Amino acid sequence: MQKLKKRSWAEPFKIKTVELLKVTTREERNRALKEAGYNTFLLKSEDVYIDLLTDSGTNAMSDYQWAGLMLGDEAYAGSKNFYNLEEKVQQFYGYKYLVPTHQGRGAEHLISQILIKPGDFVPGNMYFTTTRLHQELAGGTFVDIIIDEAHDPTSTYPFKGNIDLQKLDDLVKRVGAKRVPYVSVAGTVNMAGGQPISMENLRQVRQLCKNHGIRIVLDATRLMENAYFIKIREKGYQQKTIAEILGEMCSYSDACTMSGKKDLLVNIGGFLALREHEQEIFEEARNLVVVYEGLHTYGGLAGRDMEAMARGIEEAVSEDHLRARIGQVEYVGEKLLGIGIPIVLPIGGHAIFLDAKRFLPHLKQVEFPAQTLAAELYLESGIRSMERGIVSAGRNKETGDHYHPKLELVRLTFPRRVYTQAHCDVTAEAVEAVYENRESVKGLRMVYEPKYLRFFQARFEKLP
Repeated sequence: MQKLKKRSWAEPFKIKTVELLKVTTREERNRALKEAGYNTFLLKSEDVYIDLLTDSGTNAMSDYQWAGLMLGDEAYAGSKNFYNLEEKVQQFYGYKYLVPTHQGRGAEHLISQILIKPGDFVPGNMYFTTTRLHQELAGGTFVDIIIDEAHDPTSTYPFKGNIDLQKLDDLVKRVGAKRVPYVSVAGTVNMAGGQPISMENLRQVRQLCKNHGIRIVLDATRLMENAYFIKIREKGYQQKTIAEILGEMCSYSDACTMSGKKDLLVNIGGFLALREHEQEIFEEARNLVVVYEGLHTYGGLAGRDMEAMARGIEEAVSEDHLRARIGQVEYVGEKLLGIGIPIVLPIGGHAIFLDAKRFLPHLKQVEFPAQTLAAELYLESGIRSMERGIVSAGRNKETGDHYHPKLELVRLTFPRRVYTQAHCDVTAEAVEAVYENRESVKGLRMVYEPKYLRFFQARFEKLP
């Protein structure tokens, strides 16, 4: 039998409009980098060629979504776009109650303020920056209960987002179930390299939590991407649709926080959603959102933004869309592996994560190797990435010492439906160029540190 050649794939869309990009010189980039304190978050976007800083709010909306903007009902109360969004959340996620927020961290704030008491412990499958901060501001302590494989960038375990059931059970026995307001479950796990959690693991976590009377709150920001990984990696799900897998995942939770700026293909928006049995929590959230965000039927969003998000749900749940979106990330990852670049394995859903410890082994972690690598990549090519290491981890609030995470990563995050394969090739070539000159790279020292979420605004200078 003749062996079939692997076929190329192409994006399931065509380009209708373009945004022109500015190509800078190395001298211009060097000047911009110094002005930004070697923090890629502080660069001006007009000085960036290919922007891989984040996939949050940077996606390209479709003509269907843009058409929805013209149907925005900007009534202060009872906007029809709210009810459209509510219907789609009920249909695809299975939650009865919806509280819109300006973005995901608005939802994190609400659920943290309502459920967490001072002295509580909130276990989760690796921290995320804003999630952990809201939990801490409410008086809680985050506890990492992700499996050990997640901290090993070379492990190829297919579901590195899984929760270690023994770690969870040990915590509950140690502090008592009453001091665990909920388990925070992310799919996929950003800080681990965009790694998914399996359905079987989520099912087991649900049973353990049910035995102890503990809630599960999903971070559903990239849950559709997690559903795609379950479909292609987990036994028994190959014939299931993404919508079916998504619905089952949500059925094992009590609530979810959502940043629509990722999965749902919009530039702004999010929500808190709760299952039918959580009416009491919903009523409290619906009241509290008025204080911090806006009325419960708009939550800090314009009607047109809610409409775009409702339509984004319909499009994002498509298997064709997810195959192309994750396929683009996989394409870049395989190119980098082919030239020997150290990255987190398996290749994640929304980004390639460069392993800065192996990329720049001569730098100590206190010399901020990931921050340094992100700066060097911009200097080389005008490509903006971001640090996910010691800077993002922050400090221990009791001792003031840096947290020293095992993973020291640079994230190349691909916005959905934005860049072409040529942009992908340029990115891989730029990383290779930095890698070839890695031995000459010097580290950084921090010269300004804000109190909260320092990676957004911290400033650095080059070590001599």
